[in-house]
Amino acid sequence: MSEPEAHQAEELERQRARWRERYERSGERDADFSTISGEAVPPLASPMDDEDRDLATSVGFPGEYPYTRGVYPTMYRGRPWTIRQFSGFGNVHETNERYRYLIAQGGGGLSVAFDMPTLMGRDSDDPRSRGEVGHCGVAVDSAADMEILFDGLPLDKLTTSMTISGPAPMLFAMYVVAAERQGAEVSKLGGTLQTDILKEYIAQKEWLFPPEPHLRLIADLLEYCATDVPKYHPISVSGYHIREAGATAAQELAFTLADGFAYIELAKRRGLDPNVVGEQLSFFFDAHIDFFEEIGKFRAARRIWARWMRDRYHVTSEKAQQLRFHTQTAGVSLTAQQPDNNVVRTALEALSAVLGGTQSLHTNALDEVFALPTERAAAIALRTQQVIAEETGVASTIDPLGGSWYVERMTDLQERLAEELFAVIDRFGNGSMLDGVLTGIERGWFQQQMADAAFAYQQQLEKGTKVIVGVNKYVTPDEHDLEILRISEAVEREQRAELARRRAARNQADVDGALDRLRRAASGDQNLIPLLIDAARVEATEGEMVEALKQVWGTYTEPPRF
Repeated sequence: MSEPEAHQAEELERQRARWRERYERSGERDADFSTISGEAVPPLASPMDDEDRDLATSVGFPGEYPYTRGVYPTMYRGRPWTIRQFSGFGNVHETNERYRYLIAQGGGGLSVAFDMPTLMGRDSDDPRSRGEVGHCGVAVDSAADMEILFDGLPLDKLTTSMTISGPAPMLFAMYVVAAERQGAEVSKLGGTLQTDILKEYIAQKEWLFPPEPHLRLIADLLEYCATDVPKYHPISVSGYHIREAGATAAQELAFTLADGFAYIELAKRRGLDPNVVGEQLSFFFDAHIDFFEEIGKFRAARRIWARWMRDRYHVTSEKAQQLRFHTQTAGVSLTAQQPDNNVVRTALEALSAVLGGTQSLHTNALDEVFALPTERAAAIALRTQQVIAEETGVASTIDPLGGSWYVERMTDLQERLAEELFAVIDRFGNGSMLDGVLTGIERGWFQQQMADAAFAYQQQLEKGTKVIVGVNKYVTPDEHDLEILRISEAVEREQRAELARRRAARNQADVDGALDRLRRAASGDQNLIPLLIDAARVEATEGEMVEALKQVWGTYTEPPRF
């Protein structure tokens, strides 16, 4: 250190000591100074917090390893994030109309919400589907539904995300058939399929089979897309549902990336090149209400992924080292009380995602705590992103909070906490993240970590140390009833009737033959994706394909935990 630098450091230290003395003499107000995840927030961040920081290796530049400041050199100056509104309700005709509306209003991509029967691999006429058809998303039973869902929306020009994991390969098969029927070249399809079955066992609980057969299907999908649909992202590793289940920011970060590392190891065991598979993976994070904690989480995610891919998995592809992610604002932060406040919450959460460098974004609607959004609420959510993109100026410069002493400190904190959790998972697997994640699921470790975090937060809410405006502070009587979207019972009747017509019109011998070939191949090691596509072409339903595989693989019951 030169003499002028040493003098400057001494002067800064003197100033900090003087401020600290005055600060302690003045005293703090009675408030909770911690993040929503429970991490202590310092009263002031300063350049002396980490004097040994190597800026080149820890922060760097956008588009350069370790990608802390963004995965692309130009970020939003080259291309803004994709406004990808998550939508789906009722039947495919109604949802198609909503998609056309969103695209006409300036949306840049589609994200499909499926109803609960579809998410659980059940047809609309399954007795267990009664009362749920079309209620939390759109009902899709066969390739014919998928074809109508995207009617007039060219799949070779739009990128579409499908938020589904358990039966994701079956829905992918229908998507491919719908694209074929449009005349699209399947090899050029772009988009994302969630397919993240590990987070289902950890958080969302929408599985169909035991873990091993699910992982076999995912490996089949990775292998198929690598050769046949190279622009498509067959897995979106999802932290969103982990966070919504009660995880802290660091738990969301660690459990999501651990799942990503597990999929890399799964691919390697299949003999696939992690350089290729790494380029196929995308990620999906929650943008919660604690503004700076979220920005630190996003920045830390890129840095951790790049380092682990390079140093542990020896990946040389820059694209495979780059963590690209979609973000959705936090559904769990929305409140039924004073629902107009949800517009403010969503705007701030969306801003944190943008400042954190997201590649695409969905903004929740103010009424989603009650039901699927009305067209008006969906429009407000869309306009929220457009105001951020067009009016605020935050997209004009890259990583505008980079170098903020507090943001860099929060990025480092999220990375350190995540690494501590990785160490536990790695021990579970004796050096394998895949085996460690599976062991953690079987032991209930992930579930216990999230339950403990959720319980601690709930206690803070009940004591009033954490505030939710309109819920435990500034409470007022509801001023007016909110108009919400209601799904008619006629939707289910019509969907079941249409499915019956399709079953009667199809060639049953072709369906039986396709399902029999799928069933027999499931007992061996043949890639099942082409067989699923063949079944979709002859209008085999999702439920029929799932049942054929269950006859071979069985079902799964989560071990009880107390």
